[in-house]
Amino acid sequence: MRRALWSAVFTAISWSFCGSAFADGVILNGVSAHTIGRGGTNIAHFDNGSVLHDNPAAMARMPDGTTFQIGVTGLITDFQYSDLQNDTGGQHQLYPLPELSIVRRCGCSPWTIGIGGFVPAGFGSIYNLEGPAPFSGTQQYKSFGSLTKLLPGVAYSVNDRLSVGATLGVAITVADLEGPYTLQGPSFLRGVPTLLDLDADGATLSWSVGLLYRVTGRTSVGLSYLSESRFEAEGTTRVVAPILGQSDYDTQLDITWPRSVGLGVRHQFCSNTVLSSDVIWYNWSKAFDGFGIHLDAPSNPQFPAVFEEFPLDWRDTVSVRVGAEQDLGCGRTLRLGYVYHRVPIPTSTITPYIPASLEHAFSIGYGWRWHCWNLNLAYMYTFGPTVSVENSGFVGGDFDQSEHRAETHAIGVSFMRRL
Repeated sequence: MRRALWSAVFTAISWSFCGSAFADGVILNGVSAHTIGRGGTNIAHFDNGSVLHDNPAAMARMPDGTTFQIGVTGLITDFQYSDLQNDTGGQHQLYPLPELSIVRRCGCSPWTIGIGGFVPAGFGSIYNLEGPAPFSGTQQYKSFGSLTKLLPGVAYSVNDRLSVGATLGVAITVADLEGPYTLQGPSFLRGVPTLLDLDADGATLSWSVGLLYRVTGRTSVGLSYLSESRFEAEGTTRVVAPILGQSDYDTQLDITWPRSVGLGVRHQFCSNTVLSSDVIWYNWSKAFDGFGIHLDAPSNPQFPAVFEEFPLDWRDTVSVRVGAEQDLGCGRTLRLGYVYHRVPIPTSTITPYIPASLEHAFSIGYGWRWHCWNLNLAYMYTFGPTVSVENSGFVGGDFDQSEHRAETHAIGVSFMRRL
C-alpha cells in the first residue's frame, strides 16, 4: 500500500530524472527556465518564484500580491561508454523536470509566504552493454536517482535593505539500480558477481535559510544555506548469483544528497542591463562517500543477509555561475549564462551507472510579456572532459580500461503571472 501511494503521487516527478543531471555533479544549474537562461544565477535576485528554493529571503523583495509560476525543463542526454568489449552510447530520451511555486507578499506586512515543488537533483543512465562473466551477452545497465522537494517557506523584511527567510518541507528520493554488479563488501561476499535489481524510495525533512541585503538601489547580495537530505529509503532487491540462483530481499538504501552554501551578487549597471554571479559550495565528500545497501529477509534460505557499500568517494566542489540580462524593451528580455565546476567524481569510481563528468555549461534565454503572463524560454548545453580509467576502484575489474563522455541539452519553459 505504501509503495502504491508513493507511485501514485510521485510517478510523474520521478520519471522526470531518468537521465543524468546537467550541472555540478548531479545538482541542476537552476530549477526554472527563468534562471537557467542566465546560468542558474538566482541567490541575489527577486524576480521569480524559484527564489523559494534558491534563497527564500528574496521572496520579501518580490512585487506585492501573489506570484504564480509553473514550468518544465526537458532534458536530453548524450552519454558514451567504451571498454575492451563495448563502445556504445546510452539511450537518448527526453525527460521533463517540473517546477511550481506560489508566493504571496503584502506590502503592508513585513511577512511573505510561499510554497513550491522543485526537482533540484538527480542522476541516471541506461546502457545495453556486453556483460562480464558469468553474465555474458547483452545486459542492461540502468540507474536512476531523483531528489524532489516540496517546500513551504516564509520571509521577513527586517528593514528596507535586509530580509531573511527560511523553508521547512519534505524531500523525497526514488532510486533504482539494475544490471551486473560485483559485490564490493565489506561482507565476506566481496568479489561475488551478481545481477542486481534494486528499487527504493523514502522521505525526510528538508530546510533552508537565507538572507538578502540591498547594498544600494542597484546592487543586492544574497546568502543561502540548503540542508543535506539524508534518507534511509526502503524497498526491495532481487539478486541473481552463480550456483545459488536468485533471492528477493527487503532493502534499506542509505543515500544522502549534499548540503550547500551559496553567495550571490546582482548588480544593475543601467536601466536595462543586469549582471549576476553565484558561487556555491557543495559538500559531496560527506554526502556521496558511498551508498549503503542493507539486504535482509532473503526469500531464498541459501542467501545470507548482506550489507553492501557502493563506493563513490566524491570530492567537494565549488560551482561558479555567471549571468547577464538585457532588457530589450516592450517587455522582452535576453539572457546569457555560463557555469563552471570541477568534476566531483574521481576516476576510480566513475561507472556507466553514474556518468557525472559534466564540467562546463553555456545557456541562453528569452522572456517576454504576453497578455497577463510573463513567458520565459531557456536552452543550456552542458559538457565535460572524456574520462579515461585504467584500473577502476571497483572490485572485479568490470570497468577497467574504460572511457566515459557525457553531454546534455536542456530546454526550459516557464509561465509566471502576478495576481
